[in-house]
Amino acid sequence: MKLVGGRRGHFRLESGHHSRLWLDLDALFAEPNRISPFVDALASAIRPHNVSAVCGPLLGGAFLAQLVAQALALEFCFTERVMPAERDGLYRARYVLPSAFVMRLSGKRVAIVDDVMSAGSALRGTYAELMAHSAVPVVAGALLVLGSTGAAFFAEQGVAVEAVARDDYDLWLPAACPLCVAGQPLEDVAFFQKHLR
Repeated sequence: MKLVGGRRGHFRLESGHHSRLWLDLDALFAEPNRISPFVDALASAIRPHNVSAVCGPLLGGAFLAQLVAQALALEFCFTERVMPAERDGLYRARYVLPSAFVMRLSGKRVAIVDDVMSAGSALRGTYAELMAHSAVPVVAGALLVLGSTGAAFFAEQGVAVEAVARDDYDLWLPAACPLCVAGQPLEDVAFFQKHLR
């Protein structure tokens, strides 16, 4: 998928994991016609799961959720990120469902989607929020799944994972990061922009 730019370095992602690759996803949805074949492919993969709504975390996940929901003629909703002041630890971001959607989703089968899933922080947060409001997330989808960390979490929950593309990805716990050991400066992308989760 040649639709996004990226750069190499030493990055702390929203999940708290470290990686050497950071993708710039801001322009992914700038030209909807360019990504429509990928949106259609994801919608086709989600269709057999018989969901009633599609939910995505702001920003990119919500854009994708709206497009997938439109393709499947389903309801759309989104969650909003809340980052704590404390930067240490894993999966500290929370995702909050606006009150207008709470009653609409109660008891419904929901697909949760994001543009890219690596560790799965945004999708995990959205999953937890939907479960807290009695929705039933049954499938997690992404245009691109990087590595296995995020997908493994959903497999443990019994939630199917659908992806248009998958690729290998280096993702480390902070204590096991070889880039930290090598003394490479760390850039904290999580607290300024939401790119890789």
